[in-house]
Amino acid sequence: MAKAVFLSDISNQYRDPSKAKVVIIPVPYDRTSSWGKGADKGPSAILAASEIVENYDIESDSEPYKVGIFTDKPVTEDKTPEKMVQAVEKRISAHLATGKFPVLLGGEHSVSIGAIQAQAKKYGKLTVLQLDAHGDLRNEYHGSKYSHACIMARAQDICKTVQVGIRSMDTSEKPRAKKSNVFFAENIAGKHDWIKKVLATLKGNVYVTIDLDVFDPSIMPSTGTPEPGGLLWYEVLDLLRQVFQKNNVVGFDVVEMCPNKSNKAPDFLAAKLVYKLISYKFGK
Repeated sequence: MAKAVFLSDISNQYRDPSKAKVVIIPVPYDRTSSWGKGADKGPSAILAASEIVENYDIESDSEPYKVGIFTDKPVTEDKTPEKMVQAVEKRISAHLATGKFPVLLGGEHSVSIGAIQAQAKKYGKLTVLQLDAHGDLRNEYHGSKYSHACIMARAQDICKTVQVGIRSMDTSEKPRAKKSNVFFAENIAGKHDWIKKVLATLKGNVYVTIDLDVFDPSIMPSTGTPEPGGLLWYEVLDLLRQVFQKNNVVGFDVVEMCPNKSNKAPDFLAAKLVYKLISYKFGK
């Protein structure tokens, strides 16, 4: 059986690992998620759905795949979250050393920790922009500091963080939730100036981590913990387009895809989102 790849219909010249500017890294990990399981199936669902994503992007009037998109083998370390994080960091660091733009496909949100650690070591000054329904600011959860519920606490240990779309958190997270850098969903709904405020918090090198439950469950029900009151497609794209325009985005991830065999639309949304962000980085 052939290896699953992103945009499987593009010719091999655009999937050459020595020339491609973009590398897709699947991480099918799902050991610490606390409700709906299935995030380990997320990367394969996104790769499969990418087969029907059009290679031409209307918005940028370009074919972003022509910068080269190589799909790496999955990171399969799954004994403990700590070992998985180490494996992801090692893989991302190797690609950064060769000048690649890494795109991580989860898997539960804990897979992002290793990527953030690798980016912070390379760039020093880094801001992590999180799009998510949940704060993920617990210092420890179910005995691990590397749980999906601790991703942003670990990010804050090493760099600045900005959070968008948050609408669920525990009281233990409040001390870490810096009001100037947290944009709650209830304060975004119906407003027109929130993107400008988010952009004002970002400078220089930015890593974007996207938990798909940032989207409203009406368009993204296929997540482990869907929360009502989420953002919609064009709200997310409006923000991210401007983030890419105004900052040096050094990589991103899309996580917490829990595919449902009876509803393929969310799989396609995730695949389309990945390609849109590649177009924002490399399109016209």
